[in-house]
Amino acid sequence: MERELRLMKGNEAVAEAAIRAGVDGYFGYPITPQSEIIEYLMEADPAKTTGMVVVQAESEVAAINMVYGGAGCGKKVMTTSSSPGISLKQEGITYIAGAELPCVIVNVVRGGPGLGTIQPAQSDYFQAVKGGGHGDYHLIVLAPASVQEMADFVGLGFDLAFKYRNPVMILSDGAIGQMMEKVWLDPPRERSKEIPEWATTGKTADRKRNIITSLELDPFRQEVFNRKLVEKYDAIRENEVRFEEYLCEDAEYLLVAYGTSARVCQKAVQLAREQGIKAGLLRPITLFPFPTKRISELAGQLKMALAVEMSAGQMVEDVQLSINGKIPVHYYGRMGGMVPTPDEVVENLKERIIGG
Repeated sequence: MERELRLMKGNEAVAEAAIRAGVDGYFGYPITPQSEIIEYLMEADPAKTTGMVVVQAESEVAAINMVYGGAGCGKKVMTTSSSPGISLKQEGITYIAGAELPCVIVNVVRGGPGLGTIQPAQSDYFQAVKGGGHGDYHLIVLAPASVQEMADFVGLGFDLAFKYRNPVMILSDGAIGQMMEKVWLDPPRERSKEIPEWATTGKTADRKRNIITSLELDPFRQEVFNRKLVEKYDAIRENEVRFEEYLCEDAEYLLVAYGTSARVCQKAVQLAREQGIKAGLLRPITLFPFPTKRISELAGQLKMALAVEMSAGQMVEDVQLSINGKIPVHYYGRMGGMVPTPDEVVENLKERIIGG
């Protein structure tokens, strides 16, 4: 079968991609600006055509624990929410990470802190990348910049989740979730009937029963397990870094941005070039693992880097760590649901150049 072309919202693309990816179960709870995902799934009723279970749980806490149970059975399960809802899921997310279970979590970020605003933001970067729950753990974090990537990253997310037995977060924002674009949808995957060897399916004649838990009362054994996780995260850093470069070959000034901010910065680079400023853009696609090595390499040819974010400045810390003092690193951003414009980014870049 060939890919199918549709005009869809980003949220709708996530839902349709989930159906086509052969997801076994979706467990969610409505919250703006991602409610179209669960609404689309309810209307599509994939249980009739694919056998996919779709449940509106009684709360975000219930939804993430349903994901925990489904993942423990070796099933492809996912949940979606928006910032305050993800905060409520954090205990369950850290349990899933601690139990080494695969799942996909989508955060269509809105402004905060607290209930904040329903407008788009990128202020959940720390929560997603640094570990919003307790303990030493990481999510694999994918940052889509288009409706196409909203769809593509569902399948990719599950591939990575099962490869590493680790939760994957798709960190989007309200602008990408609500915008409409053309999207090529993959043909439906055949639902896998294979049961992973680690899944909790009960004791059988040919193997002992599996026990999945994130609880370990012996500190020595807990430390051994934590070291195992560190080794896994190091392997992810080595093998799964993804990024995109735009006009970086001769760039003297580097913009670093993801998601909606990256779309803005691509235009800003064009405007800067028209004014004789050799600007380039590096767009991290994976926020964990972060493209530290590539940014460090580029620093050798640069005069300055500017992190552009829809937050008070969170990713800028990872850019600074990547460059490690080789060149100045600055931040420019808008907050509270405001989206920076290309002209604003260029003006800020010019001010930084003049100011040294």
